[in-house]
Amino acid sequence: MKELIETFYSALNNHDVDAMMTCYHDDIVFEDPIFGKLDAEKAKKVWYWLCENGKDLTARFSDITIDGNKGSAYWEARYSFGSRKRPVLNRVKSSFEFKDGKIIKHTDHFSLKKWASQAMGWKGKVMGGSSYFKKKIQYRSNRLLDKFEINS
Repeated sequence: MKELIETFYSALNNHDVDAMMTCYHDDIVFEDPIFGKLDAEKAKKVWYWLCENGKDLTARFSDITIDGNKGSAYWEARYSFGSRKRPVLNRVKSSFEFKDGKIIKHTDHFSLKKWASQAMGWKGKVMGGSSYFKKKIQYRSNRLLDKFEINS
C-alpha cells in the first residue's frame, strides 16, 4: 500500500490525475476542510479541478505509514490561489483506508485558518477559523464541483 500512496502523490505532482484515479477505489470517499465529505464522483472532480486550475501546483510527500488496511502520509502543496495568485503552502496530514488494493477513504487534515490566511489574505485570517467560514467555503467549493466538467 505504500507504493499506492507514493504513486498517488507522485502523479499529483506531475498533474497526472488519470494515474491518481487508478489508486482510488470506485467507491472512494474523500474529506477535507475545504470541500467537506465527498462521494466518489465529486472526490475525483476535486483532483481534476485542482490540477487544471493549479498550473503551478507542486506536491511533496513523506512519512508514509501503513498499518493493515489503514495508512497515513504527510504532504505539502504549493500553488497560487485565486485571481490575485496568492502563494499558498498547505501542510497536510492524510489518513487512508484501503479496500481491494485501492484507497477507499482519503481524509486530509489541515488548518483551514492557516490556508485561508494565505489564500484569501486578511479576510481569511480574520474569518478562516469560524464555523460560518467553513460552511460557506464548503458550500461554494461544492457548487464549483457541481459545475466542473472533467476534460479527459
